[in-house]
Amino acid sequence: MPIIVNLDVMMAKRKMSLNELSAKVDITLANLSILKNNHAKAVRFTTLEAICKALDCQPGDLLEYVPEESSNSGS
Repeated sequence: MPIIVNLDVMMAKRKMSLNELSAKVDITLANLSILKNNHAKAVRFTTLEAICKALDCQPGDLLEYVPEESSNSGS
């Protein structure tokens, strides 16, 4: 998937556990874990806002675009 969620990186920088972030953001551990492990298909802006507020960061600190390598160059 070309969008990588760096939630674990920001949590480590802020020395915050998944349990602590879950309580601050009011998201279940299961849903936060899905997001952290790059298994989420979508994220609500309200959720992203709450995470950014709790971790004192910007959305760009959490989300990264990494283009997939094309196996078929079309030539």
